[in-house]
Amino acid sequence: MSLIVARPEGLYCPPGDFYIDPWRPVARAVITHGHGDHARYGMGGYLCHADSVPILRKRLGEIDVQGVAYGEAVERDGVRVSLHPAGHILGSAQIRIEHGGEVWVASGDYKIEPDGTCAPFEPIRCHGFVSESTFGLPVYRWRPQAEIAQEINRWWRANAEAGQASVVFAYSLGKAQRVLALVDPGIGPLVVHGAVEPMNEIYRERGVALPLTVSPIGMAKADLARSLAIAPPSAAGSPWMRRFPDYADAFASGWMQVRGNRRRRGVDRGFVLSDHADWAGLNAAIDATGASKVLVTHGSTETLARFLRERGLDAAGVHAEYGEEDLGDAA
Repeated sequence: MSLIVARPEGLYCPPGDFYIDPWRPVARAVITHGHGDHARYGMGGYLCHADSVPILRKRLGEIDVQGVAYGEAVERDGVRVSLHPAGHILGSAQIRIEHGGEVWVASGDYKIEPDGTCAPFEPIRCHGFVSESTFGLPVYRWRPQAEIAQEINRWWRANAEAGQASVVFAYSLGKAQRVLALVDPGIGPLVVHGAVEPMNEIYRERGVALPLTVSPIGMAKADLARSLAIAPPSAAGSPWMRRFPDYADAFASGWMQVRGNRRRRGVDRGFVLSDHADWAGLNAAIDATGASKVLVTHGSTETLARFLRERGLDAAGVHAEYGEEDLGDAA
């Protein structure tokens, strides 16, 4: 019997009678991370990593939530459940399920390159693996993030020297903090949108070192002209942007690997920076599990599943209602 099956409410563990990142209300939910398509309102009880607790409460209000450390085991009707680093955002976790001599792992969203803002991805040996496939096409291959950081800093510095502010659109949870950790604060002030700073505060409270950030309200024009502003994609064209009379803008996302996406976003630059594994990363992570059965969720499921079957694995795509945010927000 599979320890993880697909149901209309979400991914379900039959012997433990709980769901993983359910998209419809259920009694017991185990949550991989705090993004809105994985942690939804209306569950009877939530189990997540301790670092995800303040994120879930910030987004969902007063909920019944239990936080655990990485590797800490919890029993659910005879099923041993533990959470292990996924390397996606702060508190992100893979869900390990053990029952009757079988071990299954649900990855949630993950990336395998460490970034310093969350615990790095940890491969887990298992019989069955449920993997995301947001960027499950061979075209998606990431360059080292240090190279992307250099590109962002060069762009920001050139803009600042020309008296032009720089605005990077990045998802408020995870991507914004990663950009902050990568850039050089010596170039100028780091300005953040009101949707970003509450998440910065949670990161800092959980021990993640981030540079000083400020609000643009009341800033001198000369300082704004040297600044790098980080805002969610929804801020584009909003009144908040009027504080920057002259600016260059960019989008930070794995979707920027495809040039047409940058044109559709209408931004000056696209920085290919993703919090998900690329094609090589997905395959490396799957190989490291040693799993003979792989279920592939959200993204290019059939392409990756077919490739895995050609390599001799028992692989299939599974429908999941993840990745529903605006294109690129969380990628």
